[in-house]
Amino acid sequence: MTYRTKRILSLVLLLVGLPVYIVLAVTIVGRIDRPHIVLEVAIYLVLGFLWALPFKAVFKGVGRADPDLPPNQE
Repeated sequence: MTYRTKRILSLVLLLVGLPVYIVLAVTIVGRIDRPHIVLEVAIYLVLGFLWALPFKAVFKGVGRADPDLPPNQE
């Protein structure tokens, strides 16, 4: 995957995918009987961590300079 593709995909995941995931997580947790506040916070923490695991390869190295560019074009 090229650097540009990784940047675009990570931006789409953060701006579109993450809000959709948040709405789905809140909806699913809201449909069950409201758990104790500590358990609810733990559920949200786990869900907040789990969404990024499949996309680790996409996010890795996105904040760095483009490795495909020659050094004088940065």
